[in-house]
Amino acid sequence: MQKLNKLNSLDLEGNMLTGEIPFWLFDFKELKELYLGGNSLTWNNKMKVVPKCSLLVLSLRSCGLQGEIPEWISNQTNLFNIGDAKSLFILMLDRNNFSGPIPQSISQISSLELLDLSHNRLSGNIFPVFDPQVNLLYADFSSNQFSREVPTTFPPSIEILALESNKFSGALPSNLTKLRNLQRLELQDNNISGELLNSLLQISYLQVLNLRNNSFQGSIPKTLCNLQNLQILDLSSNNLTGEIPIEFVNNLTGMIEAPPNQTSQTSRFVVAISFSSKFFITEFEVNELIVNWKKSKQGLSSHNINMYFLLDLSNNQLSSEIPASLGALKALKMLNLSYNKLSGKIPARLSDLQNVEGLDLSHNKLSGPIPTAFTKLQQLTTLDVSNNKLTCQIPVSGQMNTMAYSNFYANNSGLCGFQICVPCPGDRPPAPKLQDHDNKEEPWILLEVVGIGYPVGFLLTIEIIFLAGYFNPSPPSNSRHRRRHHSHRLIKQWI
Repeated sequence: MQKLNKLNSLDLEGNMLTGEIPFWLFDFKELKELYLGGNSLTWNNKMKVVPKCSLLVLSLRSCGLQGEIPEWISNQTNLFNIGDAKSLFILMLDRNNFSGPIPQSISQISSLELLDLSHNRLSGNIFPVFDPQVNLLYADFSSNQFSREVPTTFPPSIEILALESNKFSGALPSNLTKLRNLQRLELQDNNISGELLNSLLQISYLQVLNLRNNSFQGSIPKTLCNLQNLQILDLSSNNLTGEIPIEFVNNLTGMIEAPPNQTSQTSRFVVAISFSSKFFITEFEVNELIVNWKKSKQGLSSHNINMYFLLDLSNNQLSSEIPASLGALKALKMLNLSYNKLSGKIPARLSDLQNVEGLDLSHNKLSGPIPTAFTKLQQLTTLDVSNNKLTCQIPVSGQMNTMAYSNFYANNSGLCGFQICVPCPGDRPPAPKLQDHDNKEEPWILLEVVGIGYPVGFLLTIEIIFLAGYFNPSPPSNSRHRRRHHSHRLIKQWI
């Protein structure tokens, strides 16, 4: 392989390669794309690397690499020293064991568009400050050990920012809104506190806002309804209080009607790279979005992100009634309002959620019946109304006939229905059917038994008498008259 002097692209991802990454790979002067991810390779940190190539794409994901990120990766002087190549376009070092801070020199990679450092052990509280002119589109720093405030040192061009599963704390920074092109903001599983910013509405392109499992307080801002492109909103597992705003759903057009084109704009990036009058096209699919979907955490494929519409407000302290206007969000596939303090009746307008697959209203203080109009929800596969104060019969017909998992109705003492094997007060058990056929045959059977019994009994009697000798002929003797008289008496007594 070392003799391939004109090697331009090398893709060895997703194999079972082991051992050290050979340093001679970086001696190919024409090499532009190097994919080594998804193997069991190791990196020798003691060796100093001065690449002779001008890499545009470097993927070392899931290689089990340890230690700090090598400085040569982001050092322009060492990495790019030929031609007019000035920086990497794609850098993927995710799912290794890198530790320590992020090299500040990464921000000097002026043409970097896709950066994935997720699932490592990187730490620190100072992020690289990117030049506003950098065209960075995607940055994933999730599942590391970064701390302090949420960083905002990214260029305005960024579209997807994933910072979940770290140790970020404090309030949301107000200058987060300068990232005006954000389409997907993932801050779940941190310790961010304070109130939700009204200024979030300035990030008008947001499609996905995930703030799950933090320490946010206060009420849900009414201004969130101005995020017209929002299709996934997850505010679950916080300390939010107050009502679900009626205005909250007025302008969420992204959840009201699914777009006809189901291909996501943020699912994958196709990067066209120009270098020395040559073009290189590479495709990069972003990481899955992890959400609570139908009672469990699932990864939603970013390739089909526009197929999913989700509103999750569970595990908060929200009170008052469920706004009937939520029924206008007809594109929703998942609505989760569980583990709050919601009261009143379940709005019948929720039956307008014609695409909903999962509806979780459990662990509230809801009362009254389950709306009979729920039988119209043809896509419904999961309905959980347990631990409320619901009464009356569970609706029947349609999809409701398949909602027969009793745990999803538990601790509602007033509910009844075949789904939970509890008869309703008005129900009457069906009258037993008469066995007409058997009754008609019964007299004929008795006549047959009697008809057979009489002759059989008579014949048996005669046979017994015959065997007993009563009909044996008597020999002649002097006592003929006496014997005949005796036999006559016995026969008379027998008869």
